[in-house]
Amino acid sequence: MARVILREEPINGEDLMTLLISFGILLAFALVIFCTVKWWNVSVVGVTPVPLFTFVAILFTSGLDVGLIMFPLAWDFPLYADTATEPAYGFTNPLALEFGFWGFLIWGFYFLTTFYFCVIEPRVKFFEIPLVKLINNIVIIGTCAFTGALFLVYLPYYATFIGDGETVIPAFYVVTFLVILFAAFSSTDIKYVRILSVGSTALFLTLILGMWAYAGMGFGEFLGTASNIGGYFANIHKFVLPLTEYHEFYLFWWFAWSIMIGQFTSRFVGGLKTWQVLAALLIFPSIPLGIWFSVLYYYHLNVIATTTMINVSMAVVGIIFVINSFDSLIRLYTDNLNLTAKRFGTVPYVIGNAAVLFALTLAFQSQWLQIQWIGAVVIGLYVACLIYIVATKRSEVMAITASPEENTLDFDKIEAVH
Repeated sequence: MARVILREEPINGEDLMTLLISFGILLAFALVIFCTVKWWNVSVVGVTPVPLFTFVAILFTSGLDVGLIMFPLAWDFPLYADTATEPAYGFTNPLALEFGFWGFLIWGFYFLTTFYFCVIEPRVKFFEIPLVKLINNIVIIGTCAFTGALFLVYLPYYATFIGDGETVIPAFYVVTFLVILFAAFSSTDIKYVRILSVGSTALFLTLILGMWAYAGMGFGEFLGTASNIGGYFANIHKFVLPLTEYHEFYLFWWFAWSIMIGQFTSRFVGGLKTWQVLAALLIFPSIPLGIWFSVLYYYHLNVIATTTMINVSMAVVGIIFVINSFDSLIRLYTDNLNLTAKRFGTVPYVIGNAAVLFALTLAFQSQWLQIQWIGAVVIGLYVACLIYIVATKRSEVMAITASPEENTLDFDKIEAVH
């Protein structure tokens, strides 16, 4: 069933989609370079700045989802190792490929949108245009549902103590609905989002240490395994454009997330310079990713079977990651559309969001919706925003020398208190 969602058979227009994602990636990285050079030393301040650790925790847990926990052992490592079937992966090792699909360079997308919503959007207000706002929120809701569908499809591989390890049984539908329901409740107050982000980061690190200990892996063995990540940095240029259809899927997936993650996390940036924001986003999330993938790769290389306790632990952390993804994005689109708990009441708000997202989750699971379509819409928003700025706001944007004054004043007050 996972293969149905993640690797589609060739369809008409496949080459066009490859060209589209390639164009989108090159445009995004060109804009990353431009913004970094143009506004190198600008202090980036969000509307509710938080300390760096909290910001990175929110970014990490909001910007990643259940795939981080459930993909590598169940699907990715065996796929990347089978170079007879996929010769495009033969230039490096599976750990370097996994890291390249999830880490470092790809986080430049999040830098671009975080910087944009912190510094540029308050002057441009492109995403306040009614049609753009509607499209953007459809993207957010759809991507939430896709996350739920991935969780639903992959849950049997880790909850083998419930089912047969492959089939989505009724119990998994119940679990998925309850996860969405809990996330909808968590989104009612931003403090829950912050607490859950920091807490789940700590839980993820605990999972890494626990799996490391169970594998009996010494520090030297860890370093030896982790050194395979060097295959990514030695071939980093090869990860820019799609290597395969599966890599293309990942890139569309990152694009689908990019605008909404930037829109949400931009509010928490706490005064870093532009170049520091870029460095933070490239480096800090990549460290736990590299450690996590290295531990899992050791399991893969040594054919270490996972126990029920490990599977339960991975499923629990996966559930927490899904909740993190959902609650931040539910909070974002409900704020954008003024569909808040304050306006409608907590119970209607929670039930309404849960019902809509669960229905869309089932639509993604049945392949009625595809994440590639959402990624293509996001690329269209990138292009439309750039055209809008060049045509109507070019002088205002080029004259920017600081974050919006109201953010800076609020930040100065917070710093003065500390």
